[in-house]
Amino acid sequence: MNLRYHLLDVFTNRRFGGNPLAVFTDPPLDLSVSTMQAIAKELNLSETTFVFPPQDPANDFRVRIFTPAAELPMAGHPTVGTAWLLARLGKFGAIDGSKSIIFEEGIGPIEVTVKADNDGKPARVHMRQPLPTFLDILHDRAAIAAMLSIALDDLHPSAPCQVVSSGLPFLYVVVTSLEAIRRVSLRLDRWQAILKGSAAEQVFVTTTETEYPGSTAHSRMFAPALGVAEDPATGSASGPLGAYLLKYGLVASDEMVSEQGIEMGRPSFIDIHVGRRGDQVANVSIGGECVYLGQGALYLD
Repeated sequence: MNLRYHLLDVFTNRRFGGNPLAVFTDPPLDLSVSTMQAIAKELNLSETTFVFPPQDPANDFRVRIFTPAAELPMAGHPTVGTAWLLARLGKFGAIDGSKSIIFEEGIGPIEVTVKADNDGKPARVHMRQPLPTFLDILHDRAAIAAMLSIALDDLHPSAPCQVVSSGLPFLYVVVTSLEAIRRVSLRLDRWQAILKGSAAEQVFVTTTETEYPGSTAHSRMFAPALGVAEDPATGSASGPLGAYLLKYGLVASDEMVSEQGIEMGRPSFIDIHVGRRGDQVANVSIGGECVYLGQGALYLD
């Protein structure tokens, strides 16, 4: 069995930046979950996607997303990158300005909009995310600081350490400065004691002090339970991040950019839009650019 895949970088406009993604656009319909998981583990990228015909004809494609350790119900950079690639391959037909499609993912339908350049090639992709749900606040801030190898006073004094989810829960931790976030190093022993087996095993650390003038937040994400020591760009966490920053008055604008992956040498830039009606979040979307790297094949019995 010859399985061809494409490789691209997501949330960047240059090669070897952003978050790498492998996309299998035409896998066999009977490809087993165990084989997909084994492939994702073999490639060892943050995520690998497999594109199938939709189960519901109201949708356009079914997308299954795997980290090296688990299948995800939804994720940002795989959704954005898969849509960009399918558009590049002409799977959507001609794009006049922009085109919206529906991906069938584990949490349900996800709307994705591809915006084209003047030549009709995909330029930017944005995905509509489920509205974020604000969940538990973790009150032992000293334990969280120790888990991140930073001091207690490095944590932002008015920003709670809170779990927020748009399909995949993350613990959001705000620190006071770039200097503090650069010192973050996740201690697995403390992570196991505090978060392993909990509703939110993924840790998203951010600060509103940024390296790039066009950015709103500087972020890092750690997901050892998913086989991802650190992620260079996390779309599924970025929509809730925007809602979190607005909720706690850390930013004023509904339009944001989260820079991520800087410490890994893979700069990533994620557009965030939070639509509001009064004080209520009405819609959330994230997006960005992609760069094509190449393709390959796996040979399986």
